[in-house]
Amino acid sequence: MSNYHIKHLEEYFQVYRKSVREPEKFWEEIAEEHFLWRKKWDSVLKWDFKTPEVTWFEGAKLNITENCIDRHLATRGDKTAILFEPNDPKDPAEHITYRQLYERVNQFANVLKAEGVKKGDRVCIYVPMIPELAISILACARIGAIHSVVFAGFSATALSTRINDSDCKLVITSDGSYRGAKTIDLKGIVDEALDSCPGVLTVLVAKRIQSDIVMKDGRDKWLQPLLDAASKEGDAEIMDAEDPLFILYTSGSTGQPKGMVHTTAGYMVYTAYTFKNAFQYRENDVYWCTADIGWITGHSYIVYGPLANGATTVLFEGVPSYPDYGRFWDVVQKHKVSQFYTAPTAIRALAKQGAEIIENYDLSSLKVLGTVGEPINEEAWHWYNENVGKGKSPIIDTWWQTENGGIMITPIPYVTPTKPTYATLPFIGIQPALMGDNGEELIGNQVEGRLCIKFPWPSIARTIWGDHKRYKETYFTAYENMYFTGDGALRDEVGYYRITGRVDDVIIVSGHNLGTAPIEDAINEHPAVAESAIVGFPHDIKGSALYAYVTLKDVGESRDHSNLKKEINQLISDRIGAIAKLEKIQFTSGLPKTRSGKIMRRILRKIAEKDTSNLGDTSTLLNPECVEEIIKNAL
Repeated sequence: MSNYHIKHLEEYFQVYRKSVREPEKFWEEIAEEHFLWRKKWDSVLKWDFKTPEVTWFEGAKLNITENCIDRHLATRGDKTAILFEPNDPKDPAEHITYRQLYERVNQFANVLKAEGVKKGDRVCIYVPMIPELAISILACARIGAIHSVVFAGFSATALSTRINDSDCKLVITSDGSYRGAKTIDLKGIVDEALDSCPGVLTVLVAKRIQSDIVMKDGRDKWLQPLLDAASKEGDAEIMDAEDPLFILYTSGSTGQPKGMVHTTAGYMVYTAYTFKNAFQYRENDVYWCTADIGWITGHSYIVYGPLANGATTVLFEGVPSYPDYGRFWDVVQKHKVSQFYTAPTAIRALAKQGAEIIENYDLSSLKVLGTVGEPINEEAWHWYNENVGKGKSPIIDTWWQTENGGIMITPIPYVTPTKPTYATLPFIGIQPALMGDNGEELIGNQVEGRLCIKFPWPSIARTIWGDHKRYKETYFTAYENMYFTGDGALRDEVGYYRITGRVDDVIIVSGHNLGTAPIEDAINEHPAVAESAIVGFPHDIKGSALYAYVTLKDVGESRDHSNLKKEINQLISDRIGAIAKLEKIQFTSGLPKTRSGKIMRRILRKIAEKDTSNLGDTSTLLNPECVEEIIKNAL
């Protein structure tokens, strides 16, 4: 019996029950029937959340690229694997077939080997959304190198931190990137980053914007001539099931980003299985996820999940507003997109432009709509459903995290009845638990608590690179024998889950997790700043935006505050990236603190949200008088 493609609700419950009662047997069947193994596993699962340690398919040998590329050649060699849609709609789209992908990945893998990259070496990839990004990822996986993709919107400081943390020896980048009407000097950012990265020996540079850039002798090499000279053939490195596949950094609530380590076999099995079901993918569908590959969504649902299923996956370089706000719908019409997966932020921005634009396009090819990155609000859900899906394409509101590797809670389209703002039911094999204030599990429906997972799934991150202690403390100490997600959730009367937001100091802005500590650190570097605190507040487009309360060293300072605000935002942009810029900055003579000196962000959050009706008892604060001042001057 194959459980690989779930087609109706009764089957979902049947398969789900089996996956929970007999998880090892269930995942063994999935792994056996649908993937290519060089050697079978000795054991399906060993796990202990106390240590914590999880291994799936221990002893198995495989290469993920043979599953994503080689095995499709006989039946799908001429099928489009990657459909590249460039930034400028006047430029032609590029169809890369599975056979061409095989050849280009081998050429890139051979170049990496010639540059001395070996199994287990870390390679940093700082490349825009062009074919070289997906191909370089697969080339690393083919030779057993561990890829660490850094989103090409991060600053030089953020890039160098990630390169040094995982000790990358080689960096792949491009001369620059297009972003709508703008170009960005990526090579300049890399050069600045590498001033403080002594371990990097080689930089491979792809040409994209044809700009004049400085190439450093002995370190920098143009990529294309090396690819042209490389063989299109090459054997894949045979990997152990638990060999690391990639490191991907996610913002922590403390300063240092966390390098989440994903391994090979479990990640492959889970991303492929979730892709097939969550999107109800069929053989000739054209699938499009609008995320950047620099995030986990792009790794799992632009590259590995779709290619493992022999799908056609769209790689989109542009932005939703260029050359106008009809761009997404133009791409859907042009390529007859079947599944469309985007962020609530994008939907809200498009909704603001009105539905009239959509009427110019034929969206009848759409079968499934998805959202990712943050919970979708009800207004945006209805707009998406009525105007894009025409009430016919189910919306899957997917919840999952960088640490999870794949979708964890989601409706299955045409299977699970949807409900606006609800991620609905756990995916096959996922065992959620809601925990109360006293560490007890909340049983039954109509409860709200902190979301944990009781049992390992195949694509769970195995550790934080170089810091297993932090991995344990972050995810496995809050509740005994549970993985703690850091999110709050409620379960309704039928057992549907709704994610209510982060319960730690991480704010989700436009679908990006931003830790408050590193942003506060950047603000506090300004010579005029004594102290700062960041909170999130509701924003029509971004979902949440950042509000900073800043205390200056010299309160009577006569400097121009508008300039000071610009300088603070510039510091943040330089240290972290433009995505972390502040929407509002309020200067204040003090911040509300407990007697032990802890800033009461709860109070600041309520003020930012313009909800001051119930601030609780402020008399116990060290400085209760500052609360009135902050309320009076709130922006």
